[in-house]
Amino acid sequence: MIRKITGGWRQGYSERSWGIAVHWWHRKPGERAEWLLEPLVKVGPLRFGMNSDEVASALDGAVAHVSQGLGSGIGWGYYTDWGVTAVYGEDNGLVAVAIDAMDGPLVRLRDIDLIARVPSEVRADIQDLALREGLSVRVNWSGDPEVEAWGVSMGAAQEQGLSPEGYTQRLDTMLTNALLVGPELAKNPFESEPVIRWRDVRDEPPNVGTWPVRDEQQRQHWDWTPLESVGPLRFGMKPQEVAAALSEEPTTRHGRYPFGTSWEGLGQWILGEDRFDRVGVTAHYSSGYNWPPTLGAVTIHGRTGPQVEFEGIRLIGMKVSAVDTALIQHIEERDLGLVVGCGGDLGVDGLNMYVRGSRAGDTVVSEARFCQAQWEDHG
Repeated sequence: MIRKITGGWRQGYSERSWGIAVHWWHRKPGERAEWLLEPLVKVGPLRFGMNSDEVASALDGAVAHVSQGLGSGIGWGYYTDWGVTAVYGEDNGLVAVAIDAMDGPLVRLRDIDLIARVPSEVRADIQDLALREGLSVRVNWSGDPEVEAWGVSMGAAQEQGLSPEGYTQRLDTMLTNALLVGPELAKNPFESEPVIRWRDVRDEPPNVGTWPVRDEQQRQHWDWTPLESVGPLRFGMKPQEVAAALSEEPTTRHGRYPFGTSWEGLGQWILGEDRFDRVGVTAHYSSGYNWPPTLGAVTIHGRTGPQVEFEGIRLIGMKVSAVDTALIQHIEERDLGLVVGCGGDLGVDGLNMYVRGSRAGDTVVSEARFCQAQWEDHG
């Protein structure tokens, strides 16, 4: 979902920053619910095994404004008023609860507050408690701690704030969130069938728990011609031409099979994107059934990718708040339009470029996605 805001763009920006309603900016300090985690049994009022009606009742009649398959077996529902996602198994029983960093209840395990904290501090607390209880701690797909004995898999999200004028702004810090599961999913929470219906991370690059950031002097410097090219990559290139231009074979490739006979027919695997870790970019392809892939967008990775400038603004590897401020100033001085992409990514109207956030441990650095004119970005 892309939002275009022109002329007095700040009015109502907080309400437009996300594709779904969120409520954290209306809450005063101390208004977030406080829940206790009883590992593998319950969290707050939610007991694993509850059906969706029982969950709604436990949440004071809350409605899952965003859901899939809710009440019909495997499915999930996001309860906006609570900042909680409930994931259900085949028998419509609750098997997992995801707690938002910004909007969810403050969950406590023993003497540890798990939610809305600095990730490295929570990691240290979890390791200390696990040591005292004789439990093992592993690293999950995002590089965060996971403890099978507790059914806890930690994560983190970029912190959001409000400016003095009352509009949302991205901050440069990460806050913890968590996926809490029942005993049937504790061995591998994020790769379990019900959870991947809600969030499929199998194609995400795994992290071992470190987030090195390349120094500015170690980065290549690329030129950008909006809607046409970035660095040596020109939109419309074939995948083999992209690899040749970067002098690197893809580290990973992601794609899909055709949707089936009623939509696309049967056919071969369709390439969607190539990731090039040495250079620090991801190539995204326009492709489909009987439609050979061509380069439609390029994401330059914030921690490792080349530097690209726009009107003197360095877009890559910087503080996200600083880049946002510079872009907004540029827009206001020239009476241009602000474009807000999925997840609150900012861009200048007409350029089809979005400044994104990339995690660097407890902090966030900027990265950017550059697209051809026809590309519709979905985050």
